[in-house]
Amino acid sequence: MTNPYFTDATFEFLAGLAANNDRTWFKANKPRYEEHVKDPALRFITDFGPILKEISPHFRADPRANGGSLFRIYRDTRFSKDKSPYKTHTGIHFRHDAARDAHAPGFYLHIQPGNCFAGCGVWRPSGPALRKIRESIDEEPAAWKQASRDARFREAFDLTGDSLIRAPKGYSPDHRLIEDLRRKDFIGVARLNAQALIAGDFLETFAQLCRDGAVFQRWLCRALAVPY
Repeated sequence: MTNPYFTDATFEFLAGLAANNDRTWFKANKPRYEEHVKDPALRFITDFGPILKEISPHFRADPRANGGSLFRIYRDTRFSKDKSPYKTHTGIHFRHDAARDAHAPGFYLHIQPGNCFAGCGVWRPSGPALRKIRESIDEEPAAWKQASRDARFREAFDLTGDSLIRAPKGYSPDHRLIEDLRRKDFIGVARLNAQALIAGDFLETFAQLCRDGAVFQRWLCRALAVPY
């Protein structure tokens, strides 16, 4: 048991930001963001690093304030109708060391009032990566079912994400695993409440979830021809 990384003040700041998503409010409250959100997140990333290496040496816990595991609080509004300047959540992504962006196997932590969760897998993979995953499902269905239906994985995570309406090109609508082949995302999500995040043992709670997701991550790494 250690001092908690995240506290009620973390959620109070994020709730306040959601209600006042403008630069004036954020500038006045930036010290609160750094004290209750950014700094605890970076400390969490640092402390999780050695544990993550034990789970897999090929995922990275990068505690840099910019360009590391912590996503920026600032939104990219260039191509969005929503011009709100700030994200109203905090995201931490432990990427695979072969990845160049967020769309690769990874572990994830999402912190937001009323919507906290841990995640593992691949969100919206690129076309070539998606084809590799689908080919692996089609060619080795038993291995896919063993990983995606694993009792330990499914007890901790819900397999979720968006799917195509129709069968993907090259696959029959009658394929026995068509529901899986139609997936556009291959992610497991474990819902968390705020009390779990502000507990002193949350580092171990998150680590255990990552261990529970290992069988699914290992399969994805194999499908994408990267080491686990």
